[in-house]
Amino acid sequence: MLSDHELTERIARGDIVIEPLEDAELQIQPASIDLRLGHEFLIFNRTSTSLIDPMDPATFENIWAMVRRDAATPFIVHPGEFVLGTTLERLVVPDDLVGQLDGRSSLGRLGIIIHSTAGFIDPGFQGNVTLEISNLNNIAVALYPGMRICQLSFEPLSSAATLPYARRRASKYQEQRLPTMSRIFDDPEFVARRSARVAEEPRRSTRRKEK
Repeated sequence: MLSDHELTERIARGDIVIEPLEDAELQIQPASIDLRLGHEFLIFNRTSTSLIDPMDPATFENIWAMVRRDAATPFIVHPGEFVLGTTLERLVVPDDLVGQLDGRSSLGRLGIIIHSTAGFIDPGFQGNVTLEISNLNNIAVALYPGMRICQLSFEPLSSAATLPYARRRASKYQEQRLPTMSRIFDDPEFVARRSARVAEEPRRSTRRKEK
């Protein structure tokens, strides 16, 4: 894991990009970098659909709404609520490092979780990081845009990735800026299944007619 002076050196060289990094002295920790909460949030509309099906992109439509808060207006996360947020900073991860995102312990002690599973940031990723925010507490918690929300650490790979995230066929979230809804329906296995289903439909229709 990179230490504070290694982080500072690689940021200075431009290997790691974190922009804007407005207060390096505050944000660079002994082995991580604090990232701040952005202004936009995706909230889910539970009444628009009863099922989200990765095979069916239509079930992803109209299930969320984007809201924005200024720095003085908190976003209230209610008990049991799940929302998508974003980091204020844009990242560029070099091909020889992998990033790991974790919540700040001060927020964890309030019951705020900032990622469900998406703590791993691939070599070659560029963009703002979507945060999977939930409240495990039984009391609502106020989150303010611009506050330090999570910490990012880096680990070196044994060698640079041959196919970093930017060059992979399934890099669905490259250069995302706002909180980004799941695009799991674009995974190659689901695309292939939908294509096979479409190709099979004319044959099914023909067989029905023959009967």
